[in-house]
Amino acid sequence: MDTTQVNEQQNTRPPYPNIPPILESRGDEYRDSGIVSTVAIAGHPIHPIIVTFPVGFLSGAAGSDLAYWLTGDLFWARASFWLVGVGLLSGILAAIIGMFDFTKIKRVRQRNAGWAHMYINITALVMTAINFGLRLGDLESVIVPTGLALSVVIATLLGIGGWFGGELTFRHKIGVVGPSNRE
Repeated sequence: MDTTQVNEQQNTRPPYPNIPPILESRGDEYRDSGIVSTVAIAGHPIHPIIVTFPVGFLSGAAGSDLAYWLTGDLFWARASFWLVGVGLLSGILAAIIGMFDFTKIKRVRQRNAGWAHMYINITALVMTAINFGLRLGDLESVIVPTGLALSVVIATLLGIGGWFGGELTFRHKIGVVGPSNRE
């Protein structure tokens, strides 16, 4: 093999490992300019901005549930209630915006990371709705152990789902500045 063939082979190979079904590395996606988001302002995708809110609120709820368990202070029960409620509302908004990209961009649906991101985050959103519903009648009694367990599982799911979202953005160049094709 001459030097030109070696260089061409290195340019088509992805710089990171392909570990199906978790990671799907495609060298051509590393070198293309990416696919723009379907919901953007001045070319800046909205979904990555919005998802920081439910992730922050719901991770904070896990922390405030833990604080309630350790201290028994009603402040932490009220904080958890509001964090779960606002996390649910902002999560619904993030899911709606994310579904636009999922349904309109073919590359998202063709990647395992796209499906994993969607299923994991929908599971977290359903669990958040259950967690919020349990807290509606009584802020305190549901926290230990049910509310705390739900909050920790939800925060963990959001971390995993967010990692798959990062795969879509950084590995597959979805929702970045690039051409307007949807493949």
